[in-house]
Amino acid sequence: MTENFRLVVFRAVARHSSFSRAAEELLLTQPAVTQQIKALEEQFGHPLFHRAGGRVSLTPGGAALLPFAEQIKSLTDDATAAVSRAYGQEAGDLSLGASQTIAQYLLPTFIAAFLRTSPLVRITARSGNTDEMLALLVAGDIQVALLEGPEQRTDVHIEPFMADHMVLVVPSSHEWADRKITLEELRREPLIVREFGSGSRRIIEQALADAGLKTKDLNTRMELDSTEGLLSGVEAGLGVTFVSRWAVRNQLALGTLKLARVDGLKLSRSFSLAYRAGPEPTGKLGSFLTFLREYAAVAPPRRSTKIKPA
Repeated sequence: MTENFRLVVFRAVARHSSFSRAAEELLLTQPAVTQQIKALEEQFGHPLFHRAGGRVSLTPGGAALLPFAEQIKSLTDDATAAVSRAYGQEAGDLSLGASQTIAQYLLPTFIAAFLRTSPLVRITARSGNTDEMLALLVAGDIQVALLEGPEQRTDVHIEPFMADHMVLVVPSSHEWADRKITLEELRREPLIVREFGSGSRRIIEQALADAGLKTKDLNTRMELDSTEGLLSGVEAGLGVTFVSRWAVRNQLALGTLKLARVDGLKLSRSFSLAYRAGPEPTGKLGSFLTFLREYAAVAPPRRSTKIKPA
């Protein structure tokens, strides 16, 4: 079922308050976007956007049209999904969010595998830290979030779906490489950490606290807002860091980074999936959740690494 393309363009311009950004999203030229909006304005006989000083905003007529344009999209999506479901398939838009480690190292694999069984589903994905993804979920900007932190909330349903393990990463030439170290040794070493709001940071801080090492006692040298930044910092000799085992597989295989193990520190965790509180989702979202649970149940276990005793 094909929707009027002029309305697709209209929604994009309204969403971005920009003809150029709408053109980027829709893979069109800016003149093509302008032409579609002009044709739509001629169709209704009234301007739909104010254009002044390089800024774009809805006119009263545009504001009146927008909710109907959203309803038309929703009805179109529902009709497409209903026809596909009649033949045993799911279709329509599915918006995902993922905290950074999952987004960078696992989400592309998840999506590719899911689309092999549900090729008519159109997926968009956003990434950020755990707090940012939960905010998008609650606001309705995404339908499901894949998280690194063990969150407890009443407005969303959160459940673990996949095992993970945090590891201590050091430069390949570091004296701790492939060794077991003590908490006291860790306390003295410069440490690179993720920013506040990161689920992995909360996991590490809680594990250290359980082992008797307070955050304020650590020699924290730097905070960075990405896992790749942490690993690059370690390679540059700025300190050591904790990351998901999934994130450092390539560096370990190449030998550019090594692992150490902290005696008495338990770093196992689970990735979690989250969706808004209410009944168990159905349709494409329900299919994606079922896929994730089944995929995680047969995902290959992490490889063990031999660590020399202290």
